[in-house]
Amino acid sequence: MTKLPLFRYFKTIRVQIAAYYLITSIVLVALMGMVLYYSLSSIFLNDALKVTTTAVEQNGRSIEIYLDKLKTLSNVISSDTDTYEYLTSDDQTSRNRTEELMVTILESDPYLTTGMLVSKDGRIISSDDSMDMGISENMMNESWYMNVLMKNNMPVLTSIRRQSFSMDKSTWVISVGQEISDSDGNNIGVLILDFSYEVIENQLNSLDLGNNGFAFILTQNGEVVFHEDPKYFEEEAYRNKLVEISQMSDGYDSDMALLTHHYELAGTDWILVGLSSLDNMDAARRQIFETIIMVGIILLIIVLGSSMIIASKITKPIRALESAMRNLSTEFSKVPEVASDSYEVESLKKRFNEMIIRIQELMEGIKENEKYLRESEIRSLYSQINPHFLYNTLDTIVWMAEFGDSEKVIATTKSLAQFFRISLSQGSESITLGEEIEHIKQYMFIQKQRYGDHLTYDIECPEEYKSIQVPKIILQPIVENAIYHGIKELDGVGFIKISAEKKEHQLVLKVSDNGVGFDSSTEKSTLTKLGGVGIDNVNKRLKLIYGDESGVHIDSKAGVGTEVTIIIHA
Repeated sequence: MTKLPLFRYFKTIRVQIAAYYLITSIVLVALMGMVLYYSLSSIFLNDALKVTTTAVEQNGRSIEIYLDKLKTLSNVISSDTDTYEYLTSDDQTSRNRTEELMVTILESDPYLTTGMLVSKDGRIISSDDSMDMGISENMMNESWYMNVLMKNNMPVLTSIRRQSFSMDKSTWVISVGQEISDSDGNNIGVLILDFSYEVIENQLNSLDLGNNGFAFILTQNGEVVFHEDPKYFEEEAYRNKLVEISQMSDGYDSDMALLTHHYELAGTDWILVGLSSLDNMDAARRQIFETIIMVGIILLIIVLGSSMIIASKITKPIRALESAMRNLSTEFSKVPEVASDSYEVESLKKRFNEMIIRIQELMEGIKENEKYLRESEIRSLYSQINPHFLYNTLDTIVWMAEFGDSEKVIATTKSLAQFFRISLSQGSESITLGEEIEHIKQYMFIQKQRYGDHLTYDIECPEEYKSIQVPKIILQPIVENAIYHGIKELDGVGFIKISAEKKEHQLVLKVSDNGVGFDSSTEKSTLTKLGGVGIDNVNKRLKLIYGDESGVHIDSKAGVGTEVTIIIHA
């Protein structure tokens, strides 16, 4: 086989089939890979969100449990009768018993650091004598005392004493204060239990939130309760950043690449916020992506190889057929047998052989038709510009001018001009039926000027047929024949009727006259003898264009008239 240039090689069916197959496979693999990647990523993201949510809430509930434990211990002290007696009567025995109870409770929990009982009138029981607190006979005047009442049973990370708030977290405590009231609901004192900050810190530092994840606690007022980095307690900018994060919705934040979950601790004004980095998910995504790429490359290699094999199998008989066709001689010999399992190739070979036979037949027909077409062209020109018709018309116009009938001269001249305009029709061989009817109207108008009352006519053509395309000048030769061979020889008034109608796939045009006629049933001569050169010309043109089902038919009776039918099978 001749080696093809590179640009033509890429246009071969084999290469194009393989290319389309490969491109389709690449698209499908890419789409499947994307769907699989994003589906698995979504699953991992949801799982990571569930893990983060569970971890944050579990740690939050652990803190809540511890706070509930402190509140229970507070209730034990505050509801004790000795505590009540001491706050209301300053009984020494009750004081001693209350101190013993407080020491017992503090010893029950290693994280409890301090316990204080402060009466409304400024009397105090404390496990730490070194505390410096604002004390007065009316504790309602002390801000820290009022703060405890306002945050009753709520944990507070703040210095309610007079000592400065150090940034050494090992010294930090969380205070839980509880108001103690008499039977009438009037305040008689407060109980304060301090527990070490390590309770919160140890609990939240155990959270597994990834390499870049972290957790923090804010109050409803935006005050920092917990963060592993002390600078978030000191610097306003860092604190504002935490407030901004706390206002974000739960879920994945693409800007920070972190999962966020909020948890409000019951019985407090604290909000625990956990932010988890997607370290495991990122690793899983990379592994999925690498696996998809690897599998995709393997699949594409398989697809490329199989596509070339399949394309070669499909195109092999076509290439053999193409080679056989290329070796055809100029005598249009048939294609030799080509082995193929393809129905399409066998059908193509069969159709090609049928085409060869048909071409041979057409070539013979063309040879015969070429001769006729040359003769038909001459006759068509003769029919379009009949010198006798033109001479007679001009003679009629001169005659009208000599008699001073200028209106008829103008009308006849216009009609003649319109007649020849349609006859020429800018060289087109076909016109609409409406134009053909207009052409014969102009012809009949001119003939009417010559024959006067000796000639009458009627033309009927429905409007819906006028857009049908027909060969030009098919009515004029027939009407001309009716006038010169039928009406002219008639003693009385001649009448010509022209009509058009549709019958299924046929357009039927009829030209009938009441001329002298002849006996067409016994006449065996040709159309030329029966109707003249013009009618024979029309008949041959119709058969050449539309086939043998179209043509001209003549029905005539001597002394009755003639009817010529034109059948156009479209």
